[in-house]
Amino acid sequence: MTRVLVIGAGGVFGSRLAEGLLHNGFEVVAAGRDADRAEAVVARLRQTVPEGVVDAAALDTATLTAADLEATGATIVADAAGPFQGTDARTARAAIAAGLHYVDLADARDFVAAFPALDSAAKAAGAVLLTGCSSTPALSNAVLDRLTAGWREVVSVEAAISPGARAPRGLSVMRAILSWLGRPVSVFDDGRWTRRTGWSGLHRRDFGAAGRRRVSLCETPDLDLFHARYHPRERALFLAGLEPWPAHLEAWLLGRLVRLFKFDPRPLARVLLQLSGWHSVSGSDRGAMRVEAFGVDGEGRAARAIWRLVAEPGAGPVTPTLPALAAIKAIAAGRVAAGAGPCVGVLPLEDIVAEMAPHGLVMETTVERGAIYASAIGPAFDELPGAIRALHEAPGRSLWRGEATTEGAHGPLAAAAARLIGFPKAQPACPAAVAIEADGQRSVWRRRIGGHAFTSVLSAPRDGGRLTERFGPLTMDLRLEPEGGRLIYRVEGWRLGPIPLPRALAPSACAHEEVDAQGRFVFDVEISAPLIGRLVRYHGWLVRES
Repeated sequence: MTRVLVIGAGGVFGSRLAEGLLHNGFEVVAAGRDADRAEAVVARLRQTVPEGVVDAAALDTATLTAADLEATGATIVADAAGPFQGTDARTARAAIAAGLHYVDLADARDFVAAFPALDSAAKAAGAVLLTGCSSTPALSNAVLDRLTAGWREVVSVEAAISPGARAPRGLSVMRAILSWLGRPVSVFDDGRWTRRTGWSGLHRRDFGAAGRRRVSLCETPDLDLFHARYHPRERALFLAGLEPWPAHLEAWLLGRLVRLFKFDPRPLARVLLQLSGWHSVSGSDRGAMRVEAFGVDGEGRAARAIWRLVAEPGAGPVTPTLPALAAIKAIAAGRVAAGAGPCVGVLPLEDIVAEMAPHGLVMETTVERGAIYASAIGPAFDELPGAIRALHEAPGRSLWRGEATTEGAHGPLAAAAARLIGFPKAQPACPAAVAIEADGQRSVWRRRIGGHAFTSVLSAPRDGGRLTERFGPLTMDLRLEPEGGRLIYRVEGWRLGPIPLPRALAPSACAHEEVDAQGRFVFDVEISAPLIGRLVRYHGWLVRES
């Protein structure tokens, strides 16, 4: 029977890992710095799993040696103590010296990045050493491996975690968060490496049954591993949130203060832990995780794939331990080769999901078209000419250049309305460019015709070919109709800001797209308003710039 040493067995995650190991027939040595506390942990575990074999050990990771590990009789070491930020891999090195296998639950970016330096020594000792056997990076990468399998291109990837309001938060977890909150974080965004502030941004994400929640930038190993493993063209993010919403906002405000006054918030860990306890009386107690990929699937179509996990009250804290449990099983079965590195590309998602079954964790995966035109039009979109589909289905950023002619407004009132919206004046044939940013939920079109630029935002795709297009303060409700190899635009309603305007006064659009003899995308748009006449007409052709 395999014997596993669990360091930090009295903590939030270590105790759940130890219990999971006992339920799966492993012998456990529950270790901590304090001998009395370790014995108390053993007593609880024996009560919870009476049939389990569990012993206590007093170990301090600051002074740990190979002899200390050997004395426990374990063949696998599981480090769940944390925090790992700013620490070295002393325990892992001691495991190599003792010839033992090793896993940990590290979510520290610096720790995981430095870990492969142990690879040669681990192979020489015949030992398996895996770091990050937790929600990040092990589970998040296993999910992305599945979501992007067979894809031709990945444009962006994102993972987000939002624990329940009453999920236990240990002191080490709080210190880990405070180590990067409000401080510069290196992020791959907008197609380049840049600096953002830890816990910046108040993004809102849909966690399915757990509802829509606020999340902010979190520093984890995935910020590096997502880029290294999936090569996203534009973005790789990891976000985290707190429940309830006021607790998340307070953390966001603290991050702003840290950034402004340049102080170390880690000494506040105990106070903030107490504050989080006060907040736990409100907010959802469901834990949630979300992983999203956006790109081009194996059939060459824009795709958006989302995986969600929802943990019912009390089940959330076990989730980060399940990849470690799956990894220990794989190591014990001899399915992992010797060496040291992050726990990515090692465990298939099925191995981790198998450990979720006893805990009431609910998962769902949705894969949808990653282009709003395809979502709105439905199957008929795929019957449009290739040049039209290519422009409307290009994921992420794309640039299209060509030539256009514009015809200006009819009369002074039409000209005033055109200026308000941002439409161009009359121009003869001149260079035209359209820069499109599409994320699968909306598309931003930045047009430049001659020396004139104007922008519109297309969003809210709905069945029946319906979506909205906003020009400045004016929003039009459109219906898209494929017809004889062309795509026709029709206006069904309009608004000024949030205010609906009378249908009788709605602008009319005579607009269509088609393909010319050279195979180029061709557009012809004329927008008019009742009583005042034409606001603008622009027509021409575009091809994609490499």
